[in-house]
Amino acid sequence: MKSRGLLLPLCVLALGPLLASCNSSGTERDFERMVNQAHFEYYEETSFFEDRRVMRDPPPGTVPHDRRLGPPEVLHGTASGKFVEAIPVPLSRPMLDDGRKRFEVLCAPCHGVGGDGVSVVAHNMELRKPSNLVAAPVLEYPAGRIYQAIAQGYGLMPSYGQDLGVEARWSIVAYVRALQLRTNGVAVDALPEPVRVRMQKELR
Repeated sequence: MKSRGLLLPLCVLALGPLLASCNSSGTERDFERMVNQAHFEYYEETSFFEDRRVMRDPPPGTVPHDRRLGPPEVLHGTASGKFVEAIPVPLSRPMLDDGRKRFEVLCAPCHGVGGDGVSVVAHNMELRKPSNLVAAPVLEYPAGRIYQAIAQGYGLMPSYGQDLGVEARWSIVAYVRALQLRTNGVAVDALPEPVRVRMQKELR
């Protein structure tokens, strides 16, 4: 009795793939039908539209779904045609930690973990060495210029605009600034007042 009870499920399992390969008309399914369907290529003509163009202009007043809207200093690192000097988004420790992670994955292979341009990749680059991010002239670059280099690329460095969102780019800029401060130090007068007061108390 047990063997008869198992016979039906086994038959269903055996016939399942065979049944799935056929549709109601008894022909094989075309799993590539969306790829193989009739379609136009770019710049082809068509009689469907009066101007005979296949490629259509976007409807008036629309923007790409992935376009970010906001102030240019945040989106592009510029204001009134000039690079912004300071990072135009709120800074926080989580943001800096995120910038460090992204820097060590995307930037450190060429620029070095410390941002000093010392790395195996840099050692083997003969055409042009990666920039030292913690020394002149990068040290004097405004924050917007570093941001734009990340977004658009610079020289042999590719653009990371497709890989990093706006917040992620600024987090890397913030971490580069932290590396610069760690390497070159900071004047006491440039410290925030609470930090300066605490430092002066502890050094007495």
